[in-house]
Amino acid sequence: MKRWSWYALTLFVSFAAAAQDPAIVGRWGAVFPWKGVAIHAHVLPDGRVATWERKDSVLTTETWLWTPSTGAFTMAMNNFASEFCSGHTFLGDGRLLVFGGHHFRDGFGEKTTNFFDWRTNSWTKGPDMNAGRWYPTALMLRNGDVLVLGGSIAGGQEARPNALPQVWQASTNSYRNLTGAIQAVPLYPMMLLAPDGRAFMVGPNAETQFLTTSGAGDWQEGPDTNDGFRDYGTAVEFRPGRILLAGGGSPTATAETIDLNVAGAKWVPTGSMSVARRQLNGTILPDGTVLVTGGSSAPGFNNANGSVFTAEIWNPSTGKWSTVASQTVRRLYHSTAVLLHDGRVLSAGGGMPPSPQGNDSDHRDAQIYSPGYLFRGERPRILAAPQSVTYGQRFAISVPNASSVVRATWIRLSSVTHAFNQSQRFNELGFTVTGDTQLTVTAPANAQSPPGPYLLFVLNARGVPSVGRVVFIR
Repeated sequence: MKRWSWYALTLFVSFAAAAQDPAIVGRWGAVFPWKGVAIHAHVLPDGRVATWERKDSVLTTETWLWTPSTGAFTMAMNNFASEFCSGHTFLGDGRLLVFGGHHFRDGFGEKTTNFFDWRTNSWTKGPDMNAGRWYPTALMLRNGDVLVLGGSIAGGQEARPNALPQVWQASTNSYRNLTGAIQAVPLYPMMLLAPDGRAFMVGPNAETQFLTTSGAGDWQEGPDTNDGFRDYGTAVEFRPGRILLAGGGSPTATAETIDLNVAGAKWVPTGSMSVARRQLNGTILPDGTVLVTGGSSAPGFNNANGSVFTAEIWNPSTGKWSTVASQTVRRLYHSTAVLLHDGRVLSAGGGMPPSPQGNDSDHRDAQIYSPGYLFRGERPRILAAPQSVTYGQRFAISVPNASSVVRATWIRLSSVTHAFNQSQRFNELGFTVTGDTQLTVTAPANAQSPPGPYLLFVLNARGVPSVGRVVFIR
């Protein structure tokens, strides 16, 4: 009996130690002040993070720019629109394209289009859309054009959705109307790019749909998801054509996947999270796993009584979740999470009207998560890489001890709001070792990566990634 007690105690101590080992669970840094509530967050090609918050009384946007290496903030004013509740993604040249926003009241959309150029820290105005869009989604297409979908023109008793999908055309800086695809869709629909080039609406409705964006446009039915309406869940394209859908709804802990590379693809349940959550954020990590942060496990739209502090990581190889370190601040409605260039994850924001059920505040603060791979020894380094590549190109990168590299990956830069990242996308890259300090990497085919800026990583056998190097694909 004593021997078994000793054995049980040993197991308990071992599990407790593992639960605290940063090489397994990672580590959260200290909470630090942020300029405004980071309701919209974007990782720029130069490594800075751009965010903005809610404004009701003005049609302008204070864009705060944070530099990770110094912690300094600068501000770039957008004098053309209030971009709270807008849609956004990065263009092929790295500019941030922003559609719509907030016209003084909830539900009333801006019709403006705006571009932020990180090289000049300046905003410029583009062509107006057909009408206002409040809560639209942006999706970069394979040819560099951008689909803008959904949002509302008016709210309240005058509620009117914007049912006309439009494509912003890069070559002419103008809109093409998809008059054959007029249809009201949910606010902030979760849109991802299918391997055949169609847009795929994976949620929040259980009834998924494909949208053909050529010509006048056309909708086609997709396979139903398994767990009903997943509002304020999150969706991530963790490999080309392979999608993870998690949380949301009542809320639920369930998750499911689909592989659009397979004919007749269906949604398949994968492992469930340890706790139900809605208002969560899903972030792809350099090793291809998916980190989820924040959210609430309680019923209702935004219930602070069920705040979830633990983070979890989903492994696509096993379909299982691992509970990792807990953050110390609630991250509920209006929170964001983005992958930084160095492989850490910035979690920020939460708050601002509508106020949550339970006790919470407006979070003008942030916290950074360092995943377990940053505590497993020396990091590989990328000493040199091209600034841009073309589809299918084989390109050389310089790395010390090239033979130690076992993987090369890249992830499109984050542009996130309201529990969904409208820009991130992951690719595993083929490579060969072509010298003691050189790898030759193969860029994805056009069908696998839309144009724009990506963070290129190399990883060693311990799963430790390099700092990301920005490479554009055109």
